[in-house]
Amino acid sequence: MFFTDILEFFCIPFSVFISFLVILSAVNKSVGVRRAYVKLLLKIFEFGRLSIESAATERQTKDGETCNVSVGTKANDINRPCSKQTGTSIPTTNGNTLISRDSVLLPTTNESSATDRDDSSKDEEIRFNLEKCFDYIKAGVESIIEDEVTSRFEAEELRSWNLLTRTNRRYEFISWKITLIWMAGFAVRYFILMPLRVFVCFVGVSVAVIANSLAALIPFEFLRHPCADLAFKITFRVMTRSLSAVITFHNTEFKPKGSGFCVANHTSPLDVAILSTDCTFSLIGQRHGGFLGLLQRALARASPHIWFERGEAKDRHAVAERLKQHVSNPNNPPILIFPEGTCINNTSVMQFKKGSFEVGGVIYPVAIKYDPRFGDAFWNSSKYSMMQYLYMMMTSWAIVCDVWYLPPMYRQEGESAIDFANRVKSVIAKQGGLVDLVWDGQLKRMKPKKEWKEMQQVEFTKRLKGD
Repeated sequence: MFFTDILEFFCIPFSVFISFLVILSAVNKSVGVRRAYVKLLLKIFEFGRLSIESAATERQTKDGETCNVSVGTKANDINRPCSKQTGTSIPTTNGNTLISRDSVLLPTTNESSATDRDDSSKDEEIRFNLEKCFDYIKAGVESIIEDEVTSRFEAEELRSWNLLTRTNRRYEFISWKITLIWMAGFAVRYFILMPLRVFVCFVGVSVAVIANSLAALIPFEFLRHPCADLAFKITFRVMTRSLSAVITFHNTEFKPKGSGFCVANHTSPLDVAILSTDCTFSLIGQRHGGFLGLLQRALARASPHIWFERGEAKDRHAVAERLKQHVSNPNNPPILIFPEGTCINNTSVMQFKKGSFEVGGVIYPVAIKYDPRFGDAFWNSSKYSMMQYLYMMMTSWAIVCDVWYLPPMYRQEGESAIDFANRVKSVIAKQGGLVDLVWDGQLKRMKPKKEWKEMQQVEFTKRLKGD
């Protein structure tokens, strides 16, 4: 009897809370709790930063040395001996970049080329200087220490600690103040936020199944379309709120309208949910089972999504034909596509596949940038399963990101699909403050092609010969 009374006492306010959350999601409104929560976290992080620097200074003072420790240093840098010279600071990393690389590997000035040609004409033989190899040797050593590709498939390095032990810093026991804050945060994240988020996510999936099923039963098309759009948005709004997501949309006048392709950089499976809170899309992908399969079937009941079987997805012609059929209908919503084909760690944009740029139609570029201080949204699919990733997101502080809608782009006359894809990629990288890389994101799972190595060998030979 006692437990029944307690259950009834908590069920009523909890039911009211969930109903209120669904209603707010339906009208796309917020009472400001999540943004206030994020501001509070920033103050806690700043207090932690000051405490870490103070504790590090005290530790170095006890050792009889003075050292300036910046918040960007790694965890093991605190115990690293400082320079004997007062005021010398420890070199720190900048984001995920450990090495500052030169823009060119070898000097190719006109003067050096002219000198080489004069020498070769005099001696009537191919000559080269050994010093020409030094820049290539330097670049090779830099790549051994830290190359530009594989570092994009690891968690983004933080400038300051965010009280999460799964980051690349371990400051939780540096002082008793930090220890207390970390323990309190652990209790809040695992025993309050995580159970609540799991339940809200379950509610979101239930809403998706019910709302899309009801929308699919409406016989009148003029009424079914707006109801399906609303059901689509409510589904993902509830799911993103289960992660305490704070999303800021910019340049909403460029929001995708009509059929076409919405192209965005890819960091996480959450990209779909975040973009779908503000705009209705047709999703494209491989059919799945389990949780994702349930969600796919629910969405497909009321909206024209494109799901492929495993074998069919590898057939480029079949995929292109399905895409052409979809964009040819002006009543269909734009297709949401991530041309990188894999998740990159929120620091760069890698090579875009040309498939969606060959079909034709308008391209709506979108740039997404996450704030890694509140949780690492990057999904390293080679290291974590989907369930492990969702568990990590449920126990993060929050998901905070900015989304920029960019002006629609069209393929120019005489422009190849590859050049068009690179042009769109460059615009997205510039707006999101991301590094624009030419490398294929599939290097995450495979070795470089033989042709790429041969191209570098040919270029090296040309430079040695002075061509």
